[in-house]
Amino acid sequence: MIAALWRQVAAVVGRGSRGAVHRWRSSMQARVVTSALAVGVVAVALLGGFLSSSVRDGLFERRVQQLDVEAGRSAAWVRDQFQSSPATSFAEVQALANTLVEPSRNGATGARGSMLLPAGDGPAAINGTFSFQGMVELVSPELEKATLDANRQVWQSVRIPASVTESGVDEPGVVFGAQVEVPTAGRYGLYTLYSLQPEQETLRFVQRTLLVGGFAILALIGIITWLVTRQAVTPVRRAAATAARLADGHLAERMPGKGYDEMATLARSFNEMAASLQDQIRRMEELSTAQRRFVSDVSHELRTPLTTIRIAGELIHASRDELDPVARRSAEVLQTQLDRFEELLADLLEISRFDAGAAVLDVEQCDLESIVFGVVDTATPLAERKGVFLSVTMPEEPAVADIDRRRVERILRNLVTNAIEHAEGKPVELTVGASPAAVAVVVRDHGIGMTPDEVAHVFDRFWRADPARARTTGGTGLGLAISLEDAHLHAGRLEAWGKPGHGASFRLTLPRRAGLSVEDPPLPLVPEARAMHGLPTGQIPVVLPAAGASPTAIPDLAEVPADPIPGASVPGPTTSGLEVRR
Repeated sequence: MIAALWRQVAAVVGRGSRGAVHRWRSSMQARVVTSALAVGVVAVALLGGFLSSSVRDGLFERRVQQLDVEAGRSAAWVRDQFQSSPATSFAEVQALANTLVEPSRNGATGARGSMLLPAGDGPAAINGTFSFQGMVELVSPELEKATLDANRQVWQSVRIPASVTESGVDEPGVVFGAQVEVPTAGRYGLYTLYSLQPEQETLRFVQRTLLVGGFAILALIGIITWLVTRQAVTPVRRAAATAARLADGHLAERMPGKGYDEMATLARSFNEMAASLQDQIRRMEELSTAQRRFVSDVSHELRTPLTTIRIAGELIHASRDELDPVARRSAEVLQTQLDRFEELLADLLEISRFDAGAAVLDVEQCDLESIVFGVVDTATPLAERKGVFLSVTMPEEPAVADIDRRRVERILRNLVTNAIEHAEGKPVELTVGASPAAVAVVVRDHGIGMTPDEVAHVFDRFWRADPARARTTGGTGLGLAISLEDAHLHAGRLEAWGKPGHGASFRLTLPRRAGLSVEDPPLPLVPEARAMHGLPTGQIPVVLPAAGASPTAIPDLAEVPADPIPGASVPGPTTSGLEVRR
């Protein structure tokens, strides 16, 4: 119970401290004020300690000097009294000694008490006398020895116990010792005790005054620093808020600036910069709008002559057998380039719709399995011509998501076509994965691969890794750019990885529910990570034999053996085919 309560208290304190640290780090004014207070605390502590010690030493030394003079006069007077006394018997000398130890009699009017002690080098003729009982414990052996050995007056600091003080508390004091000659008794030590309690009270008053003054100075430093930093930080905060508003698209936002100081100059410069940016952005938007309108208009206007040219080209292509070989070849090239020209116009129109923000999703709940197999079926003839072996890995559970079927098919068709085109006769692998929040498709080839610089530009419009390389499939250079826009339209992601000589990998990740963001893709993009973690959770590889005579035919799932043989052989990479894994 106590441990659980302690953990809760520690958690609350930890959260509070982290919040305080975050607020301190996020506020320049708080940092400046705390720094000034920290420096002020150190300075006040050093100055206060120095002043306190100086006052203490000054009070002590001055009072000791005064008491030294008074105790010296008292000792001289006691000596004179003993020397001038007519007492000859021990009893008379004892009575005189008892009288002279009283401070009121020996001239030590400010003393707390006095005492006579015999020297330790011979028998005592009279007993030691003292004005009060507590004096005996206050004279140390060291002071007694120094008094009897020295020819001058000595002193020692002592602590007067509370049991013998009038205030009832321990008091600081000082004991003075001097030699005196007692008639018929020999050497004695005269010890006089003085209390330093008045000086102690004075020192405490000075220390309290210094403490109050130190707190007042720290408060004044904090207030002054806060006011000064507030004057400096407030315009900076206003500039930060204005910059944030500008970053959010509110280009008409401006900083209020008055006066002629540095902050007013900053505000005017900031407003001039914002106005310049607004004007440049407005001109760029107008230019971009004109460019999009030009592309859209040109694409639309080219459709009419393209239709006419296509009709004429189809007539020529239909009667190509009646032409001479050179004209027949020209008719075939004309038909191919017309197909590519029409595809380019369609892509340009699609890009212009994305740029204008007119592209919308026609969302429906679909299973990626049917889309993937449809794309693979469409790409099979190209794979046969290229000698590329296709394999598909599907999850055990359906990969169902809210998607635009047409756009996702277009994305996967572009990825699979590009993979086959760049595979150089090596296998192309499609892997479908699913998680509670997202679905993903990874298209992996083992062809020429890409460098990091090529990966960074692979989704750029009209970009090619090798501009001199011929496109046998008639690509327009806009396929991957359109695919990226389609993925973003789904709130998904399209990512690429490549390594020269090791192929490339593209991953399409889509949320299961339209509009939600994708945080953790269900499939890794880098092949090394896939090999390290194996197949995604819930995926068991099963090799299905191709149905029928054609090695590229879609297998009949009903003919799958109940217990497939793991590691069954598949056609080599030089033979086109299809492998399905679940």
